[in-house]
Formats: sequence, structure tokens, C-alpha cells
Amino acid sequence: QAQLVESGGGTVQPGGPLRLSCAASGSLFRFSVMAWHRQVPGKQRELIAGIGIGGRTSDYAPSVKGRFTISRDDAKNMVYLQMNSLKPEDTAVYYCNYSPPTPSWGQGTQVTVSS
Repeated sequence: QAQLVESGGGTVQPGGPLRLSCAASGSLFRFSVMAWHRQVPGKQRELIAGIGIGGRTSDYAPSVKGRFTISRDDAKNMVYLQMNSLKPEDTAVYYCNYSPPTPSWGQGTQVTVSS
């Protein structure tokens, strides 16, 4: 069963950057589409970014397009999310997963944007 471990969250001021990392287990990682999601308490989990096999394609939700960049390192089974120009509304728990997602979500990493 795939295991996913997110890290890199924290508290940052509005306008600041943050880089999230996700370590994924499994030998099929390099053949898989990966994605980042986020969730605010009381709301549904939101898909915000996806990256294709080999990193040749990526796509973003309108709410983060132009500010966030997803990338991957297949040699390390890692997925990253570079977040710039952060806004208070970006505050959430961030998760990575395969696409389509596996049932085994990681613990996520908390991002808080506040002055």
C-alpha cells in the first residue's frame, strides 16, 4: 500500500514563500500522475495542482495558478509544491497523493498564512 509523507509546512507572513515536500513509496511512482490537495476544517478537500508522468505537464486550480509550482524528482520518489505570494486564504492542511488518489492519505502538513 502506498505511503505518503508530507513536510515543509509552517507559519508564514502574507506574500511570503513556502516549499512543501512529499515522499511517496512504491516502485510505480515514476509511472504515476501526482497531485497536491488542501483542506480547510469543515470544507471538502480541494485539488490544487497536478503533475504528469515525467513532469512534462502540470495543471493548477485557478486559486493558485501563477503563484504555486508543482515539480517532481522521480529518482527520489518526491513531489514538491513551491508556493509564492501566499495569502491568508491559502491557510489549510496540504496533502499529496497519486492521481487518481489512493485511499491511504498521509497526515498532511499545516500551512498557516498570517501576519
